Amino acid sequence: MELGCDARGHSRAGNDTISWYCVILAGRLGPELNKMREIVRRIQERLSIDSESSEADKEQSLVLTGAFKGKRLTFAWLDGEAQEKYCSYYIHSETSYDTCGPRRDLVDVPKLFIVRYKRNASEVIKVDTKPKNIFNVFEDENMDPASQLVARYNGSDEISQIMQWMSEIISDGDTRNLPFYRSKTPALVPEDSDPIWSRGAQSIFSKSIGIKQRIFNNFSRIYDYLGDPRIGPILLLGALMSFGTIWLIRSQSTHPKASQPSQSNAKYGRAQDGAGGDGRGSEVVDGSGAVVD
Repeated sequence: MELGCDARGHSRAGNDTISWYCVILAGRLGPELNKMREIVRRIQERLSIDSESSEADKEQSLVLTGAFKGKRLTFAWLDGEAQEKYCSYYIHSETSYDTCGPRRDLVDVPKLFIVRYKRNASEVIKVDTKPKNIFNVFEDENMDPASQLVARYNGSDEISQIMQWMSEIISDGDTRNLPFYRSKTPALVPEDSDPIWSRGAQSIFSKSIGIKQRIFNNFSRIYDYLGDPRIGPILLLGALMSFGTIWLIRSQSTHPKASQPSQSNAKYGRAQDGAGGDGRGSEVVDGSGAVVD
């Protein structure tokens, strides 16, 4: 909110500002993120100092300098490991695991993106009263008032190219009639130095969450698990272990049945030996006590 990177309508340029921009650098703490932070810091220094530029860069410089000095353009960096949901919400790509969430590789990939926030005070937003699915029931109740459009940077680390990309995004956002897209931004994870206070605040917040929000959070958690690339090998390992257990149980249950005929033959042989050896027919006593020749 203090930096102006807030979809709830808080802008450093004032409440009368229609559109404003926030350049966010996301990544895990490390040398790769520090390198990109230094590049962004140099861009801020260039925008804060009035320097002479060529004719080709004059329009680009005016757009960026005007937005920066008018507080419509701000810069921020995001800890992708601590703010996993917030980071994945904006990047939202197949390679977001290289930037957001726990570290999975030795080399991290910080990513730069810009968010355009825009108010829509003159227009009445029409919300469909008949949602298409269960997710729309919860999204329509808690959507942010300001529109958000995200553009990710995929170029090199050169400052001139980054500034040209930023200038094009701001020019398009101010002049073109882009779609008005509203959504619900995930909440930031509080980073408090006092763990007791943090646990107390989280417990109070968890009790205040309604049943609808809890159901929606469960659906979102399931969707995150399905997108995890590790879920496939884990399911395969669980299936192999279950099949191995079933085979072991069945193989152990077949051995006692194979030994039963030998035991019955032994009992029958002892009954014949105990009948006598005089050459006459042997006598066998059945269960009722009668003698059978």
